[in-house]
Amino acid sequence: MTDVQRIEIELPEDSPGAARRVEIEYCTQCRWLPRAAWLAQELLTTFEAELTELALKPGTGGVFKVRVGDEVVWDRREQGFPEPTAVKQAVRDRVAPGKSLGHSERPSAD
Repeated sequence: MTDVQRIEIELPEDSPGAARRVEIEYCTQCRWLPRAAWLAQELLTTFEAELTELALKPGTGGVFKVRVGDEVVWDRREQGFPEPTAVKQAVRDRVAPGKSLGHSERPSAD
């Protein structure tokens, strides 16, 4: 068994979303795999045409980080556990800046 579980989506080299990799590193000691897998599903559903790869990377010590390429876009230690909308916006800003996230971007009517 490898240390990284991967889900790959093939895109042509010249497509706008080519070479877009997201990695979710999660703490195995904390049993955060279900949380990481759920977030991965949310990102794959939202960015099915833009992402080329999404990896789940087991870690330890309370880690929960989301990376786009080599850039950390969410770190639980600094920002707490993410709401999916916040991560989607961070990923969108890097892989598909013009993409609308629909109702999840609209301000609430509080």
